[in-house]
Amino acid sequence: MNAVEIIRKKRDGEVLDKEELNFLVRGLIDGSVPDYQVSAFLMATFLRGMAHGETVHFTEVMLRSGEVLDLSEMESSIVDKHSTGGVGDKVSIVLAPLLAAAGVVVPMISGRGLGHTGGTLDKLESIPGFRTDLSIFDFRNALWDTGVAMMGQTEEIAPADRRLYALRDVTATVESIPLIASSIMSKKLSEGLDGLVLDVKVGTGAFMKTMEEAEVLARMMVEVGKSFGVKTVAVLTDMNDPIGKAVGNALEIRECINFLKGNAGDNLTDIVLTLGAWMLYIAEELVRFSEDKKTVDPGASINEGKLAEKRIKLEGLINSGKALEKFVELLESQGGNPEIIANPGLLPVAGNILPVTAVEDGYITGIDAEKIGWAATLLGAGRLRAEDPIDHAAGITINRERGSEVKREDPVAVIHYNDDGNLEEALRLVENAFNIGTEPPGLREIIRKIIQ
Repeated sequence: MNAVEIIRKKRDGEVLDKEELNFLVRGLIDGSVPDYQVSAFLMATFLRGMAHGETVHFTEVMLRSGEVLDLSEMESSIVDKHSTGGVGDKVSIVLAPLLAAAGVVVPMISGRGLGHTGGTLDKLESIPGFRTDLSIFDFRNALWDTGVAMMGQTEEIAPADRRLYALRDVTATVESIPLIASSIMSKKLSEGLDGLVLDVKVGTGAFMKTMEEAEVLARMMVEVGKSFGVKTVAVLTDMNDPIGKAVGNALEIRECINFLKGNAGDNLTDIVLTLGAWMLYIAEELVRFSEDKKTVDPGASINEGKLAEKRIKLEGLINSGKALEKFVELLESQGGNPEIIANPGLLPVAGNILPVTAVEDGYITGIDAEKIGWAATLLGAGRLRAEDPIDHAAGITINRERGSEVKREDPVAVIHYNDDGNLEEALRLVENAFNIGTEPPGLREIIRKIIQ
């Protein structure tokens, strides 16, 4: 077996077997296959794609390149959620403690922001003292104590994926759907899950711009999950407008606190409760316990009436304050300062603010999520390269939502910044993000499709 022959086969559209994929991945890790040959394989895959069986095998090879958590001693169902990345996407930060308050174990391995999309880890690290660099040992202990833990990928978790992603980033192969699917699923399956709910974003602010692209990715990940015996559901959600009213790390943590106190906008609430209801359904209805092990039917169908019951249960946990209590437990478990609940002013605050006003009269027909995301990145809330520093205080708050009637010079957003080096360009992007028309827009369809 040699790398050149494997590259040739993939270049010519042939299907690689598990042993060939394992040869490449192991060779990347131990240095016996050089980066330039792995890069050639990635480009061939980008151009030729992968068959379903190949994607499953590739996912397994990356998964087995590191440690797979054994959480079988947990007495509750283990279910996680993953987002493909969006603008203002703070859903995980409220969803994880909410589901833990419902009795589900939520082991969440999250990522950092890159480009115009934000990262959960960056948002959590804006909380004074909060640690995301947990060891596997500490991660397991936190799950045992509180039922929820949120950390970054470690060297032990799918190390092949870290190396492959670094190569994809510099070889223009990031957008390959099989490579995206295997990357996401290898990390998620390493958590020892019973179930997984995928939030596949679609629209201007997402990596998947069209429904066709999003559906292909969603179906591929669902099928990969099922192949590993994990009940997997994909929820396609609209990412043309930002999620919620805040974009930027500390700003979004403030919005998360308000959400858990029962104060949130409709679009954030709809996404959280929809994803949460699916997670809770899997945990309570599909995972069965016997004397020796947990079992799950990855192909089971969903009862819509019971799904609605789960949503009502989650609303009750928010209204009763139990979800907020679990968030405090999460903070204390990972070193975060729980005083931010009573005093959000303890979070980083930008030294300067700049109001943004409407450029004409009319109705806001949409807010371009991608432009808002890039504006926040220019202000320092995101990064263009993996090594770029983050300004946790920088970002944008949105004052007027889609459908609002505005007059010229009415305030529509506020820019929060410390460094004014890119302020002029960020301001232009935010102004242009607000599309204003003469008629109010139709209702926004936030939940676009469910794939299971």
